[in-house]
Amino acid sequence: MSIQADASASVQSAHKEALRTLPFGDGQDLADVERGFIASLTPGVVTDADGEAVWDSDAFGFLEQDCPPTVHPSLWRQSKLCARQGLFEVTDGIYQIRGLDLSNMTLVEGDTGVIVIDPLISAETAAAGLALYREHRGDRPVTGVIYSHCHIDHFGGVKGVTTEEDVAAGRCPILAPKGFVEHAVAENVYAGAAMARRSAYMYGAALPRGDRGAVGAGLGPTTSTGTPTLITPTVDVDHTGQTATVDGVRIEFQLTPGTEAPSEMNFFFPDRRALCMAENATHTLHNLLTLRGALVRDPHIWAKYLTESINRYAGGTDVLFASHHWPTWGTERLTEFLSIQRDLYGYLHDQTLRAINKGSNGIEIAEEIELPPAVAKAWHTHGYYGSVSHNVKAIYQRYMGWFDGNPAKLWEHTPVESAKRHVEFMGGADETLRKARDSYAGGDFRWVAQVLNYLIFAEPDNAEAKALQADTLEQLGYGSENGTWRNFFLMGAYELRNGSVGTPIVTASPDISAALTVEQAFDAIALRVDGPSAWSANITIDWHISDEGVVHRSQLRNGVLVHFDVDGPVPDPDAVFTLTRLDLLAALLGGKGLDEMIADGTVQTGGNAQSVTELISYLDSPDPDFAIVTP
Repeated sequence: MSIQADASASVQSAHKEALRTLPFGDGQDLADVERGFIASLTPGVVTDADGEAVWDSDAFGFLEQDCPPTVHPSLWRQSKLCARQGLFEVTDGIYQIRGLDLSNMTLVEGDTGVIVIDPLISAETAAAGLALYREHRGDRPVTGVIYSHCHIDHFGGVKGVTTEEDVAAGRCPILAPKGFVEHAVAENVYAGAAMARRSAYMYGAALPRGDRGAVGAGLGPTTSTGTPTLITPTVDVDHTGQTATVDGVRIEFQLTPGTEAPSEMNFFFPDRRALCMAENATHTLHNLLTLRGALVRDPHIWAKYLTESINRYAGGTDVLFASHHWPTWGTERLTEFLSIQRDLYGYLHDQTLRAINKGSNGIEIAEEIELPPAVAKAWHTHGYYGSVSHNVKAIYQRYMGWFDGNPAKLWEHTPVESAKRHVEFMGGADETLRKARDSYAGGDFRWVAQVLNYLIFAEPDNAEAKALQADTLEQLGYGSENGTWRNFFLMGAYELRNGSVGTPIVTASPDISAALTVEQAFDAIALRVDGPSAWSANITIDWHISDEGVVHRSQLRNGVLVHFDVDGPVPDPDAVFTLTRLDLLAALLGGKGLDEMIADGTVQTGGNAQSVTELISYLDSPDPDFAIVTP
């Protein structure tokens, strides 16, 4: 297998042009990153109960050096800013923990304790951040938690800062936007296995830290690998303008569903003249369709909500902070920051639709679109996490779907069958390799990657093709300004050389599974039915959920698991099970076996209890190790 190469002449030339044309003399972001610094976690390593490292900010210390040829200088700059780790004062009574996970954790001091906003991904990193705060601000109890939105890097560490007992007792209310639990658990369960596998690529989970490996994800350094947790919110925010006072702190909320997350909110602290923009305005162009996979986000409504933020809050705000990156101070500066962010998403949306209506497809628009000069020159519009290219394609997908209207693409062969035919048309494997090497020497790495992908899918055991493809993806990674593109390219190269790394990033957890509703639990099971093997099955089971007072019927027929609450006369089922919602989740999604619960009396049953065994026999399991760069 090939080893890592140096950056090619064409990549180095592009980097020199970036150094020449981009405003590297602008030191405002560097000043803002350092402003309010109090202390770092030293050493910058967080471990779990077994002593295993779940976070290592010291591993990014190499970013203090000059930018090497193997990293885009703009991405190096962004990564260095994101890696700045420690406790920072935002304004009087508001502090942030930055650089201890992909996201920030913000702490707002109240009358008796402290309110925690977005407690990171892992309980371990959140606990370490809270300990750092307490070391310098006193041992204040946590008197409230706010989840800004439903992505795991904004709630996963909650049990590192509070307990279910304190929440249940009312000592620590948890506030979240309407629909939070539904979207938080659905995203991590329905397509969770596939998203987690692709997240390994997106965040470069297995890459060595360094100038030829992971330098950051653009939004933050990377993701922690500790214990994700969840405590269900106790207060739903269901409309813009809703207010709350938590531990003496007045807060006004702005709901922004359908922006960066399907359930999200910004919030304003009028007495501190501080505005939290969640993940709706950060120091990067964000994703409209994240590379790990998700529902396509709506840039049109995103831009409208930013306009609303400006009109409602900017004039009364002295500091703007978010769940990633560093704050912006000064009413004039933060208003312009929000305005440019608004224009960024609005322009991409409107101009993509204009081009669609002139007949262009997503790939064509992505190659042609240019941002307005006033937008493009701002560092915070650069595509470190999202990109103009894949966001434009996402907008196309949102409105037009996968098909670009060309009937030649309506019924193409599968990737493997298409690859075999491409390679044959190109003259066979040897000729394809020869031409690919010529294109590699000419610096046309995009084309080489496409051609070699055909060869690898046609001949998965072709070692020369995989070695050259690894070299090619590596050069594309070296040249990427976008952190997640770099990670995808370099992870592809890594797996071609070393084999699959599987899924190092785990987002599913007992807490998230336990938050599923009965409806969601059966939705998740329905996605696992092996349809063809269950074509002739007909199994009807009534599930009496004793703690919720409902009867939920599941019926497997024609390879489909249909389920619904029973609220009228229905035919008799094959079996009846009486159990609590949590016992149902354990039985269906893992944990204590149903047979064991029946035996010990936890679950009561009637009818043909073996029908559930037949139902389970038709379920298959996700593959957390599926191939990505090979068939």
